[in-house]
Amino acid sequence: MKFIIKCFVLICFLFVGVLIGMQHANQGIVDMKGHEKDSFTSPVGVTQDEEGNVEATFLGNEVESQTLTEKKEKLEDMKAFNAFSSIGRALADLIEGITGKLVEFFASLI
Repeated sequence: MKFIIKCFVLICFLFVGVLIGMQHANQGIVDMKGHEKDSFTSPVGVTQDEEGNVEATFLGNEVESQTLTEKKEKLEDMKAFNAFSSIGRALADLIEGITGKLVEFFASLI
């Protein structure tokens, strides 16, 4: 009987802890939203006007299309030749080939 009472008390304490945690998480979400109760603004916004120009905002700061194109070109240059990537790809192909041959060898023995 003592064991059952101890378990029941422990379960009650844990349940109260879960409720307190849920309340704390809810309060954190409300604090992140700000003082307005109804609106929850998105951190990233992309809009397009009638002329087809795309405007992007990130955390309230406008991102210019000039910087986006520069970053895109820079990423394409980086993808053009990356020594570590090509070495890794060659090593992966080598290991895959060796593993395939070992599996075929052990399968032929069975």
